[in-house]
Amino acid sequence: MHCGPPDMVCETKIVAAEDHEALPGAKKDALLAAAGAMWPPLPAAPGPAAAPPAPPPAPVAQPRGGAGGAGPPGGRGVCIREFRATEQEAARRIFYDGIMERIPNTAFRGLRQHPRAQLLYALLAALCFAVSRSLLLTCLVPAALLGLRYYYSRKVIRAYLECALHTDMADIEQYYMKPPGSCFWVAVLDGNVVGIVAARAHEEDNTVELLRMSVDSRFRGKGIAKALGRKVLEFAVVHNYSAVVLGTTAVKVAAHKLYESLGFRHMGASDHYVLPGMTLSLAERLFFQVRYHRYRLQLREE
Repeated sequence: MHCGPPDMVCETKIVAAEDHEALPGAKKDALLAAAGAMWPPLPAAPGPAAAPPAPPPAPVAQPRGGAGGAGPPGGRGVCIREFRATEQEAARRIFYDGIMERIPNTAFRGLRQHPRAQLLYALLAALCFAVSRSLLLTCLVPAALLGLRYYYSRKVIRAYLECALHTDMADIEQYYMKPPGSCFWVAVLDGNVVGIVAARAHEEDNTVELLRMSVDSRFRGKGIAKALGRKVLEFAVVHNYSAVVLGTTAVKVAAHKLYESLGFRHMGASDHYVLPGMTLSLAERLFFQVRYHRYRLQLREE
């Protein structure tokens, strides 16, 4: 079963505010003005407090990220820049941790999105009481069902994770930085990679897909995910794609609010999405359900 991006992924240099000189005159001004109007700049993420230096240093221009993934001086903000080959393991770790967080969310919180599963579990508990006439045994049924949901959520999500780690996330440079139409960015704070995001073009409909977005849990709430999302939108504007699309099985409401705050429109959801790693066995159908949401941000009409 295919579980990662196809081999057709791309090389494109993102032309953001810090390197806009690469664009010619009028085209540069028009594209950057459009991006700026659509997504106003984020405030810099606060870093750890530092004692005032004495004497005060002279003003220093903010770098785009030095060797080894250095961010802005003094850790006062987040630097979003293109991925470097030396950051492969850091990016894989953030991706791994982000996906593993979905196991309990899918198993427990996700149950609220599936009323049919709730009804089935209630019927099983009622059947247990009707057969055993034991309140104790009946009370154990929900715990057993939730335990099975956790087991199958872990089984499927780990299978998906292994699949991804052996396809595009096995060699980010090869999948996203070399072929035309794709790119991979990292968020760097105090010299450490704290977030990732990728873009992959679909030339058949002139769209860009946003994927692999994840932020280290220790650095959330600083606007990093939003900054990563905007980098993909800038990429799409500069390279004249008509829309940005994404698909997600995220359960947390915060994830969906993030996409909407970036301007994405919810295009629908499906309960029949087959996640890479699923076997579609009867037990899996009973104890693992996922809802797939589609989002789209239309940049211009074709």
